[in-house]
Amino acid sequence: MNNLVFPSTEQIQAVKAYIKRTWKTLYRSQKHLVQAVQDPKVEHTPGNPWILYISAQEDQLKIEQHLQKILSVEEWAQIDLRVLPVEVEHIEEHGLLYLPHSYVVPGGRFNEMYGWDSYFIVLGLLRDGQVQLAIQMVEQLLYEIQYYGTILNANRSYMLRRSQPPVLTPMILAVFKQTQDLDWLKSLLPCLEHYYYYWMIPPHFNIATGLSRYYALGEGPAPEVLFSERDEQGKNHYDRVCDYYQQFEVDEYDLGLYYDPKHNSLTDLFYKGDRAMRESGFDISHRFGPFSVDIIHYVPVCLNVLLYKMEQDTAQIYDLIGYGEIAVQWQERAIARRQRIDQLLWDEEGGLYFDYNFLTESRSKYQFATTFYPLWAGIASPEQAQRVAENLHKFEAPGGLMTSTNISGNQWDAPFGWAPLVLFAVQGLCRYGHLEDGHRLARNFISLVVQEFERYGTIVEKYDVSRCSANVSDDIFFGYSSNEIGFGWTNSVFLELLAILNDEEAVIPIYDDFMI
Repeated sequence: MNNLVFPSTEQIQAVKAYIKRTWKTLYRSQKHLVQAVQDPKVEHTPGNPWILYISAQEDQLKIEQHLQKILSVEEWAQIDLRVLPVEVEHIEEHGLLYLPHSYVVPGGRFNEMYGWDSYFIVLGLLRDGQVQLAIQMVEQLLYEIQYYGTILNANRSYMLRRSQPPVLTPMILAVFKQTQDLDWLKSLLPCLEHYYYYWMIPPHFNIATGLSRYYALGEGPAPEVLFSERDEQGKNHYDRVCDYYQQFEVDEYDLGLYYDPKHNSLTDLFYKGDRAMRESGFDISHRFGPFSVDIIHYVPVCLNVLLYKMEQDTAQIYDLIGYGEIAVQWQERAIARRQRIDQLLWDEEGGLYFDYNFLTESRSKYQFATTFYPLWAGIASPEQAQRVAENLHKFEAPGGLMTSTNISGNQWDAPFGWAPLVLFAVQGLCRYGHLEDGHRLARNFISLVVQEFERYGTIVEKYDVSRCSANVSDDIFFGYSSNEIGFGWTNSVFLELLAILNDEEAVIPIYDDFMI
């Protein structure tokens, strides 16, 4: 066992200084368009301009003239501005999707604005006093709803048919807490409700359970996977999945739905499940069976807790702007969802929350760190929270919280830990008075981040919390195995966990000194 030592004030200050510098590295404005449009995840011929798509609803000439004023002639020559086709399936060459404001990217190969990463990044920006940029981050997501139909997995054309975990309302309220701008809050409601119904109509809504599921709308293999997730033998993720299916039996689902052994090929439904797994934000694990492709047949804990939070938050927003009757309607939706979550997703025997398979009408037994989400959102009863806390030892490791209790060779399983899940667990445990547990998790993860920062000089997207190391690549066999540097959500969670340990209120002075 690696015995981490909690860092000194000087060590913590060094990491905080790195984070403040890194926001500028990860910052993208229209002045940085040539940098933003580049994408290492798709094939590109050197010397050819990069494609920038705009919505057909936009004024192409106006945007073109605006960008030409900002960019030099040489920079503009590297941009190929195109209008999105009405049918997404008609896109033959992929590119960046235009956003009008500045934003922060996660880092490394993720050089675009991501849906749920942005929530954690906003929290970090607010902690660092960058309120105007946090506001712009929220408004970018609202722009995506208005012009691209939903909050996107990220603003690339190959992600137009999938969203990410719905954390829009916590982001909005975090910003509002700093600005107290009721007019701004009221102006967001049409887009907010539009996004809510993305999850509340089929195929995302499951009528049988009254709960929602992840279900990406695109078809075929994810383009970013085909090009960029190759191993030393040149095999991509899908090739490695076929190899797995040839070698191992699968009991968790009907393999015939997803794999054709005669032709050693994956079915159309596999790719549907694969895309839906990516919409969940968690990418590859064995949570919904091998490679999580059976996710389309589950109503997950994480999604439905976040939708409960969205309903609660929307009720609060309507109450703040003086529409009490509408607020009550949203509150009633939250109450109904809480009852369904308690009925279908809580497992009394196991003392944990599990995803529910609506085909087999049974709960999964796969232990995953999303079991802490209901504590974070206040759904759990004190007794349920106590049971979950008693099971913390199954997930806890010297460096924080393992994503699951199963080692599968996937980066969203054990022994890996990710900052967002640490934050949800710490906040959830503390909410129910389990301060010793929550603070211990926070201290251990902070200690791990500082230890590896001093070793390598960077903050990364994930850690092996069992061995207390940022070196993870050798143990990841599916998907991409790199550990990306930056890193937006780790930066932010580090700051949030420090605030929790220091018992700080989330009240941050407003000063906009973010000069690029």
